[in-house]
Amino acid sequence: MTKPPKSKPLLQVDKPLRSRARKPRDPSQPNLPLDPMPARIDPCLALLKAKPPKGPQWAFEVKWDGYRIAVHVEPKGVRILTRGGHDWTHRFPAIAAEAAQLGAATAILDGEAVVLDEKGRSDFGQLQQSLGGRGGKLNSGASVLMAFDLLYFDGHDLTNTELSTRRHLLEGLIAPGRESAIRLSEEVDADGEQLLKSACEHGLEGIIAKDRNSLYRSGRLGDWLKIKCIQSDSFFVVGWERSSVARGQIGSLLLAAFKGDDLVYVGSVGTGIKDSEAWELRGMMDKLTVKKPPVAYDGRRKDLTWLQPTLIAEIEYRAWTHDGKLRHASYKGLREAQDNAAVYDAE
Repeated sequence: MTKPPKSKPLLQVDKPLRSRARKPRDPSQPNLPLDPMPARIDPCLALLKAKPPKGPQWAFEVKWDGYRIAVHVEPKGVRILTRGGHDWTHRFPAIAAEAAQLGAATAILDGEAVVLDEKGRSDFGQLQQSLGGRGGKLNSGASVLMAFDLLYFDGHDLTNTELSTRRHLLEGLIAPGRESAIRLSEEVDADGEQLLKSACEHGLEGIIAKDRNSLYRSGRLGDWLKIKCIQSDSFFVVGWERSSVARGQIGSLLLAAFKGDDLVYVGSVGTGIKDSEAWELRGMMDKLTVKKPPVAYDGRRKDLTWLQPTLIAEIEYRAWTHDGKLRHASYKGLREAQDNAAVYDAE
């Protein structure tokens, strides 16, 4: 099993990291009735914003680039669920083993499974490789959980408790600075704009802002916000352009987004596809070929193969053109179906 690298300080800001060890919890208090442990909780999702919010109620963290998971510590053992509710316990053995040793009788941890590079940054491509690619069967022993919320703890449902209290309990369970397969996603005590600038300078994807007073509400309701350095979203792969010189003969992938209930063509991507991924990707696309394009296409390329809109690719890009096409797009990898990734909605 690959040992996860040690984290290094990612951000240099005037104010220090805020998270710190709290006094030990008194196990005899509170002596409250126990709540039923939910089988699954739909995750709270971050709403995309262009700028960080202002105000003392907002707490800030690094935005991690991986797979959103919920770790259930139950009397019968540990379960790890993806955002779509699929059981991936076997795919994150190091996280599952660490969760069993946390000392909690019952708990539900919310966080992101990531693989860290040598500088302590999350790398989605390395995570994909450790899992064997989309549809792969490998177990990712190199993955770590960056835990950022605690939804259930020692028999008590915390979803109707404000974030500041949930974080207090989380920091008592996972010590700040912990170097293991489960780590605390630290809050950073800094101005949002200053923190975003520092995150971008360090090559991070962006930051997350959370309302300290908010309850845990499933869905994308604005209690959590994401502010990105580089835009990164999920799009359907609806076709590909053949090239005689490219590995796998894939010159570029044709991409689509939702616009209401319809799909619209949003451009293509030809960079970022690694040689080691090309033939595997080609094999998947060959099984999805269709005769008619699933989107309206007015381009001039001729040697195109159209696909069922099944594969979902994570794409980095810098901006949009005036006619709704991606600019400077780069392929990052395919999303797993079990991750239930939301395809970009152009509306």
